[in-house]
Amino acid sequence: MLDRIASDSKSLVTDRITVLVRTILAKRSIAPAIGRDDDLNECGISSLDTVNLMLAIEAEFDLKIPDRDMTPANFRTVARIEALLEKLQHAA
Repeated sequence: MLDRIASDSKSLVTDRITVLVRTILAKRSIAPAIGRDDDLNECGISSLDTVNLMLAIEAEFDLKIPDRDMTPANFRTVARIEALLEKLQHAA
């Protein structure tokens, strides 16, 4: 679960998140380069895609994101998603 995140290197977590974002975008034939601090909305992520990304993050990292943390701001960039995962890890 969350301890899996702790054992992953930061770059591995970044890679896992980036793959999820690219997979969601690929379903709509969008394939931009995605950096840690790129605004995912500007990369093509829609509001529906953000919901799907939230669910994919939960499945990928085997965790439940509390409702209060399921905000667009927490899913604006790969770096913000990493920060959310780190926060959840420390809270566990």
